[in-house]
Amino acid sequence: MNTEILALAGGVGGAKLALGLSKLLPPDDLTVVVNTGDDEEFHGLHVSPDLDTVMYTLAGLSNPETGWGIQGETFNALERLTAYGADTWFGLGDKDLATHIMRTMMLGQGNSLSDVTLSLSRALGVAHDIVPMSDDRVRTIVETEIGPLAFQDYFVKHRCEPKATAIRFDGGAAAEPSPGFKRALESSDAIVYCPSNPYLSVAPILEVGDVREKVGHFPGIRIAVSPIVGGEAIKGPAAKLMAEFGIEPSCVDVAKQYAGLCDCFVIDEVDRGVAGEIESLGMRVEVCNTVMVTEQDKIDLGCRMIEIATE
Repeated sequence: MNTEILALAGGVGGAKLALGLSKLLPPDDLTVVVNTGDDEEFHGLHVSPDLDTVMYTLAGLSNPETGWGIQGETFNALERLTAYGADTWFGLGDKDLATHIMRTMMLGQGNSLSDVTLSLSRALGVAHDIVPMSDDRVRTIVETEIGPLAFQDYFVKHRCEPKATAIRFDGGAAAEPSPGFKRALESSDAIVYCPSNPYLSVAPILEVGDVREKVGHFPGIRIAVSPIVGGEAIKGPAAKLMAEFGIEPSCVDVAKQYAGLCDCFVIDEVDRGVAGEIESLGMRVEVCNTVMVTEQDKIDLGCRMIEIATE
């Protein structure tokens, strides 16, 4: 019997596990729903960083050194924009710009972000469905000591340096889940929270419309992989944010973010000693290697997700 999985993803960690799952599941059995709270406009172009990271990763095009962007990228257009006096703190490569040009053009022709994402991913040879969390505008805003910052301003321009005090998702409550997201919520047997930042990547997805309520009442198993291993974030500012919010950066406190929304919480071998604390939150705990360095690591973790989902 086939098991249909809905993966919630954002950023590099999410893309890695999505790749592992895509190597194991046929296209009809995997939908990857991606955070779009990070979307921004640069140089008149609609940029969807998380969607592109997942798309490039599944297409085998992502830069292995950064985990995002395209391998073998050049930056001639950015250099020319700089020469013209444009503000170019957000690095866009030449091949990457082609993606944003096509997206902006297709959106301007009246296509939805879902339609555009499907078209672009199929053109790159991706057979599995990569779906935006919503076709409506939702924006992640980080409240900081220097004032509210749009996510890319906080993450890239200011390099996560200002102390964060809160995060909000403008437009989230009024937004509708994308058609592909709605369909996957109704038809999937399992939800997998990829090891993405719970505050900046997964929370925006859960804040779209009635998604949190639907996930809370999801009839299948809900599995989360901790992005915090041994008190450190594998990538990104998750541990820093937790500390600034007065939360100990640990897989236990990540698990608390998913209380009531998760049945099985997956932690790394180095955190085996805190399994009991997580179980006390009402979740079953699985322990395995969650640090994905090689492609085989990604496939192995994906395999473990499928095993848990089908047990």
